[in-house]
Amino acid sequence: MTPSATETETEKAAENAPERVGLHTLKPAPGSRKARKRIGRGEGSGTGKTSGRGQKGYGSRSGAKRRERFEGGQMPIHMRMRKLRGPHMKKSMPFEPFRTHTQPVNLSDLEKRFQEGAEVTVEAMKAAGLATRKDIPVKVLAKGSLSKPLTVHAHAFSAAAKSGIEAAGGACVVVES
Repeated sequence: MTPSATETETEKAAENAPERVGLHTLKPAPGSRKARKRIGRGEGSGTGKTSGRGQKGYGSRSGAKRRERFEGGQMPIHMRMRKLRGPHMKKSMPFEPFRTHTQPVNLSDLEKRFQEGAEVTVEAMKAAGLATRKDIPVKVLAKGSLSKPLTVHAHAFSAAAKSGIEAAGGACVVVES
């Protein structure tokens, strides 16, 4: 008996159709899995004899750990750093030599953001996008120049900033925090 034409076409279509995806067809992407390195399994493996540990020394011994703080025999950083003497508080011998406890606002920023004759308070500076850090005093610094008279209220002024504001016809008012 010869198969009919429709049966032959159906068989060909089934052969050409992609295999159905299911749990039985899942496998990892090619190249994504790699066999583990078998250490100490003969010279031909590439990691025989000393098993990738080199020869002699601390690293070749059993129980040797590569410590993160170990710097190859040079003086470790915790021994190179200076020791803070005295009462152990941040304010005694600060670690950074130039720790500032103010946030700066420059004359050039005041020139750009405020109109002539304006009252520049700390709240006005925050509204203008200056001195945005909370509860930190504001210090006006002299970077740039000021060409219009402003009354500036701040916690501190540098000497050059104070003279620049007063030279433009403005006034400096120190705010107590």
